Amino acid sequence: MSNHPNFTQKIVSREPLRNEEAAWTKLVKTTYTDPNNKTRTWEHAERPTRPKNSLVDGVGIVAVLEKPSGPELLLQKQYRPPIDAVCIEVPAGLVDEGETPEGAAVRELKEETGYVGKVMEEGFGISPVMFNDPGFCNTNLNMVHVTVDMSNPQNQNLKPELEENEFIEVFSVPLKDLYDECRKLEKEGFAIDARVGTLAEGIEFARKWKI
Repeated sequence: MSNHPNFTQKIVSREPLRNEEAAWTKLVKTTYTDPNNKTRTWEHAERPTRPKNSLVDGVGIVAVLEKPSGPELLLQKQYRPPIDAVCIEVPAGLVDEGETPEGAAVRELKEETGYVGKVMEEGFGISPVMFNDPGFCNTNLNMVHVTVDMSNPQNQNLKPELEENEFIEVFSVPLKDLYDECRKLEKEGFAIDARVGTLAEGIEFARKWKI
């Protein structure tokens, strides 16, 4: 059970999931041959919801709040049952049929946080296709980079449009402090999503090696 007062969810039970019951994932055994032509098998999960005309399942959103005091990264706290912990994440979501990753990012940002953002231009708006855990599942995504104009009146009185099963707490952290904040949040018992941690590591690497 989460030990954070704003998140009171708790695990009631765990049991095997039969494929015929699964709506969002399925287990697969893949048979393949290695470089020595030896036949091997691999157990993994697949997400069956990727739209037919999409290269990706979903998007992660790097939303930067443009504040007079400096840029801040928009983050959220969300309880995740698989790890029974509140996770520090960037906004994210699945791509709908017929939707572009950029369109999905702007839509999900508004729904989850209330913020209205603009996808960055000059070739930096969208990342290459990234695979979350390729040794375990085929799930992939684009990271979409978005700026949020804090002088826009739409970003003053936020009205998220959460689904009935979504319980999200939104906050922001100065980009320059992201690495230290991740360390602090981990000590407080939060789980750090790999996308947030990797971004923090990248900023710290750039600072250390003066890139």
